[in-house]
Amino acid sequence: MFCQVIVDIVHENVAKPFTYLIPDGMELTAGQRVAVPFGHMEKEGIVTALTRETDVNPEKLRSVIRPLEDYAAIPPELMDLAADMARKSHCPLAETLRLMMPAQMRGGRVHVKTGKTVRLRISPAEAETALSSGSRSLKRAAILKLLKDGQPRPLSEITAAVKDPRETLKKMASEGLVEITEEEILRIPGGNIPESSDPGYSLTAGQQEALDEILPALKSGKGMFLLHGVTGSGKTEVFMAAVRNALATGKSAIILVPEIALTPQMVSWFRGRFGPVAAVIHSRLSPGERFDEWRRIRRGDARVVIGARSAVFSPVNNLGMIVIDEEHESTYLNDRHPRYDTREVAAYRCTRENAVLILASATPSILSFAKARRGDYMLLEMPNRVNERPLPDVEIADMRSELENGNRSVLSGVLKKALKECSSRGEQAILLMNRRGYNSFVSCRNCGYVVKCPNCDISMTYHIGSRDGLLRCHYCGHTMVPPAECPSCGSHYIRYFGAGTQKVEEEVQKLLPGVPTARMDYDTTSGKDGHGKILEEFRSGRARILIGTQMIAKGLDFPQVTLVGVIAADLALNLPDYRSRERAFQLFTQVAGRAGRGSVPGRVIIQTYKPDDPVIGFASKQDYRAFFESEFRRRRNSLYPPFTNLARLLIESSDEETADRMAREAEAAARRVLETHRDWQRKVLSIVNELPSVQLLRGKHRRQILMKTLVCSETEAFFSELSDLAETMSDSAEIYLEVNPTTMI
Repeated sequence: MFCQVIVDIVHENVAKPFTYLIPDGMELTAGQRVAVPFGHMEKEGIVTALTRETDVNPEKLRSVIRPLEDYAAIPPELMDLAADMARKSHCPLAETLRLMMPAQMRGGRVHVKTGKTVRLRISPAEAETALSSGSRSLKRAAILKLLKDGQPRPLSEITAAVKDPRETLKKMASEGLVEITEEEILRIPGGNIPESSDPGYSLTAGQQEALDEILPALKSGKGMFLLHGVTGSGKTEVFMAAVRNALATGKSAIILVPEIALTPQMVSWFRGRFGPVAAVIHSRLSPGERFDEWRRIRRGDARVVIGARSAVFSPVNNLGMIVIDEEHESTYLNDRHPRYDTREVAAYRCTRENAVLILASATPSILSFAKARRGDYMLLEMPNRVNERPLPDVEIADMRSELENGNRSVLSGVLKKALKECSSRGEQAILLMNRRGYNSFVSCRNCGYVVKCPNCDISMTYHIGSRDGLLRCHYCGHTMVPPAECPSCGSHYIRYFGAGTQKVEEEVQKLLPGVPTARMDYDTTSGKDGHGKILEEFRSGRARILIGTQMIAKGLDFPQVTLVGVIAADLALNLPDYRSRERAFQLFTQVAGRAGRGSVPGRVIIQTYKPDDPVIGFASKQDYRAFFESEFRRRRNSLYPPFTNLARLLIESSDEETADRMAREAEAAARRVLETHRDWQRKVLSIVNELPSVQLLRGKHRRQILMKTLVCSETEAFFSELSDLAETMSDSAEIYLEVNPTTMI
């Protein structure tokens, strides 16, 4: 027997499968990880196929050294997915196969954890009898009390509850009361998983109508839905009920959230309902936790997976449904190689594995809603909040008037008053400032010089740390001490401009001394369980005001929040991107929806220098359809997606001259392609060699060839050829083709 193996090396020269002999007595299967000889080294690889014949002389073949596990790490459906992604991304299969399993498995950097475990050798009833007989040993009684439910306990748990229990355990083991064994210990994120406790939630009429459309599709194994409901309409309960049905019929489910910040809340809900069958996958888990959760999923012990983008690759058995919550979020697009759109990956899996796809959002993306209108998705709408709770009242604070009245604070007068009233009533508030740090940038008032990162063409942000403040780049992480004098003109007129979350927190603490606040941004959530700790502090009421970036704007459910403030709406409105109106509407609508989710009505205050902007008007009424019609019309008139494709060849090189040269060559190559395909020319509206807004990023000089095309089969063929060209030209620089990328910086 022979096997085809993709060696775990990402390079075009070794992108093909290699044939190896399977030694007698060794059993392998497709998707299994193996160790193989490769040159003078031993390398890991993935078996892609087994054959009885080969075109290669068997005498020249080398043998597989050993399997790395006794099971296929990558099931057949994910092997197919990896192959499809490699074709579309024009990258080696080894690169997409890496997405299908925990990174730490490669190179044996994570292992099964074992430890001593204690379990009863007598029945729970006998343990209860022994307890009631009144043992004179307090340690023995405490150990029996821990074990009387019949469940094994790690020795570490016994030791934490009973001081120095080892001698007592030895004696109990010799008497046949307990046994101590070496067993696998699962590393569970967030601690022990509770047993399921389904409260039997009663759906509202709107929720039931949506569920009644989903369940037949779940039974037949096909269907794609866009679940559009206002904030607080109970979309989560709809797909929880759908998951319950999937589990009852032996199927599994994947629930995706856009932010790690939302994962603790969603995990809590699903673990409460479904107990140990719920698993969590995201990048902030420790390697051991991720490995153990992945193995629980692969074995079929966990059948509901909750996680961020990478959870779409979870190896669930018998997939029944994938839910993409807050589907409009740009975090579902992976802009690092290999690039992919989580929504497209989920649709592929659902189609191939006979599962249902549910996209859910209060503010669907323009592209998704347009697809629903033309029938690609079935549109399910939930226009009312649960229990007919009213949407929050929205007020617009005109910051021009605040400035005229001498208010230089980041907080308007109306928001200051509202915060004081909210605090006096013992209620909670959320303040959105979609920029972290203390000051936005540092500039010289004499010559206008702005301090920028030496590795990126980006202004540095001032942060207040535990000691002196530092300037920090939000793209590469580079830090430096603020200059005492201007590096350009030598003057001492260095000033700090703009505000971030740290500045807002300081202003709130001055306004309401003694009222506990919590700040949630990239700086405060970088540690393990950082998101969960902050959210729990706020949920418990220990923090009364939550200040944060866009990560607090969506999906969170805090019944005590009655006030929401948007500090600087203009930041979102004025981004140089054709999608800035859409993203601003989504951000304002989503954060406004955090208010009034309990019994007390909510209030929202949006601070802006453009109070008459129609986007703010649409968001204040949560009028998605009116916004959609306005934005759809604007994009049609301006020929923006979904009516066209905006694409670019992005060139990156550590050498600026090489980046310039490759940009010229890439533009010329694109034009040559069109010259040889005359029928494509009419479909390509423009090709421009243009400098990107950020020309230096993480030490790489960047150039781009921008293209606008019509949406049709000819342009798909054009992009395919461009992608092949980019691959062949990538020896001198890194060249990527991006079609409708998530960001154009």
